[in-house]
Amino acid sequence: MTSGRSERADLPLPEPLDLGLVLGGLDMVVLKPERDDTFLLMTEPTPWFKALSGTVRSVGARLSLHGLSDYLDHFLFDAAEFWLKGVPGRIRSGPWLEAPDGGEGRALEAQALFHGDDGYLILEHLGEVYKAQVRVLQSAREHLLNEEALEREVLRRTQSIRLREEEIAMRLLAAAATRDGETGSHVRRIGLYAAAIGEALGWEASRIADLRLAAPMHDVGKIGIPDAILRKPGALSAQEFRIMQDHTVIGARMLGTSDIPLLCMAREIALGHHEKWDGRGYPQRLVGEKIPIAARIVTIVDVYDAMVHRRVYKAPIPEAEVLATMEQGVGRDFDPALFEVFVGILPIIRAIRDGNLDEPL
Repeated sequence: MTSGRSERADLPLPEPLDLGLVLGGLDMVVLKPERDDTFLLMTEPTPWFKALSGTVRSVGARLSLHGLSDYLDHFLFDAAEFWLKGVPGRIRSGPWLEAPDGGEGRALEAQALFHGDDGYLILEHLGEVYKAQVRVLQSAREHLLNEEALEREVLRRTQSIRLREEEIAMRLLAAAATRDGETGSHVRRIGLYAAAIGEALGWEASRIADLRLAAPMHDVGKIGIPDAILRKPGALSAQEFRIMQDHTVIGARMLGTSDIPLLCMAREIALGHHEKWDGRGYPQRLVGEKIPIAARIVTIVDVYDAMVHRRVYKAPIPEAEVLATMEQGVGRDFDPALFEVFVGILPIIRAIRDGNLDEPL
């Protein structure tokens, strides 16, 4: 028969846990505050604590900590108030550096603890762990500074490229203006109208900037149309109109194929801004979303601006009449969704129109 005892009952009991040894291994000391502003040392003092206190003490010694460290002195005021409350918990001082005369700096942290009916002060030497954390933080900071420097350089170069692209666009428009009867205000308004729609669509800033510069180049191909047709005040004959239609293809050829987003968009607009949503446009008779979206945007704003302003062949038309006419073309001439966006930002469109009036004749 068995005695009923567990087979483990005869195993030797573990030795009592030496808390001081454990805390010493963690490179910390524990002290208990006394009534007379002294502290009872409850664990074996570590070498750094002996250096801090200026004397060799053993467990059970009573000592004053005031004056050993300005940082610790300030923390002890907070700790005294904390212990008086008698509420279980702890507060931390946060790390600080102690650099003894001629010695290597030490990273320390203090904790005021209240447990049961007693308060305790724990002083910890953060040592290599803290130094490693500082190195990591410093490395991360240097990495961020390097990234910021790179971002500033990229921004500077991007702005430089943008200025060159704007100069290219302005020179093309200046060349076209010598032939075309359109005003500088008209092409400027087209760019601003189009950019406002791009912004309403939630496009990113660089794409909106490309649209603002590309949209004014929609008629750049008119530089290749004969003056007799280009400047004719009356209606064009069927043959003249076919020649006029070539300005879309001429503009696309002028802008050519390029890896530069601005010129790619300008080419799409030049070639496609006379396409119609239902496929009746020119030169490719594209239908719906096969027409590049930038060209669809310019189609809307170009018709609006041409109708509300005076041209050599017509008087300005009241905006209400213009909008009613354009409404009839939704789904035929214009992308319905984009036209809805255009109507939704009419206050912005009007502000652009009124802020960029045609030059006096």
